[in-house]
Amino acid sequence: MKSCESLKKNQNFQKVFRFGKSKANKYLIMYVLKNDLKKNRLGIQVSKKVGNSVVRHRLTRLIREAYRLNEEMFNSGLDIVVIARGSAKDRTFKEIESALTHLGKIQKILTEARQ
Repeated sequence: MKSCESLKKNQNFQKVFRFGKSKANKYLIMYVLKNDLKKNRLGIQVSKKVGNSVVRHRLTRLIREAYRLNEEMFNSGLDIVVIARGSAKDRTFKEIESALTHLGKIQKILTEARQ
């Protein structure tokens, strides 16, 4: 099993936003930047525009769990920031998971064996 940390510091998020590549679909936006580590770092952002704190935390948990269950599919050594769009607030886990893996394919950060 791969290890994954979370991005916590604002400067790390800003670096990914400034230098990373972004792709989006209907529910999520994903920024990806290579890091010098052998593990991935995941950052999740859900704006107050999406909903109240209950809705935002639910979306955060869904995204984190979708990543955790599919972690072996993602290449190592990446900083990944996922931003939830407003349209994601009433979605099921399967829809969020599908959106996350779809963005992984678009970003070309999934391993060849699982695509």
